[in-house]
Amino acid sequence: MSTQPAPAPLLIACALGIERLALRGGDRGQAGGPVTVLRTGMGPEAAEVSVARVLAHPELAGAAVLATGFCAGLAPGMHPGDLVVAEETRHPRGTVRCVGTGLLVEELVRAVPGSTVHTGPLTGSDHVVRGHERSDLFATGAIAVDMESAATLLSAVREGERPVAAVRVVVDAPEHELVRIGTVRGGISAFRVLRSVLPAFYEWHRSLLLPRR
Repeated sequence: MSTQPAPAPLLIACALGIERLALRGGDRGQAGGPVTVLRTGMGPEAAEVSVARVLAHPELAGAAVLATGFCAGLAPGMHPGDLVVAEETRHPRGTVRCVGTGLLVEELVRAVPGSTVHTGPLTGSDHVVRGHERSDLFATGAIAVDMESAATLLSAVREGERPVAAVRVVVDAPEHELVRIGTVRGGISAFRVLRSVLPAFYEWHRSLLLPRR
């Protein structure tokens, strides 16, 4: 009989059906433990409620949580398809520090050759950010914004101590603002990049299972 503990699970949370479609169609590679991909629904409230509900299941006790999907870039020079690895997520009710950002950057560069990866604070919003709001948020030090990541990670850590991270793909940016999220359905670069990120997520998760020295 094996005395090895069961591998800790990984919960990957996204908001939109098209994001989940990209993740399901991606290269799944070899996971380091059980993986659940959760579609939370759009907006911070939906993300917070969905994550709390799923993490209450005994089989997901202690699960690492990674928030992903699309985001709006805030920094000049960002382009659709760029990757954002959050050093922290910012929510009105608290800031959550992310784990293993350096490893995620390394693995994303390997998984998505030629990609540009940005690191820094990822801020939350309860609506799609447009115009001057983008520059106002950038002035706070944030490099990207989305509606679910901060709520997802805040909900996750409130359910118990666990590793958390957020990786987002830029779908619009200061010089490349989209009129509507439906434009993604045309198969632009952001969708293709999101299809390629799972191996990096699995390597991040696997690193958490290694014995600490």
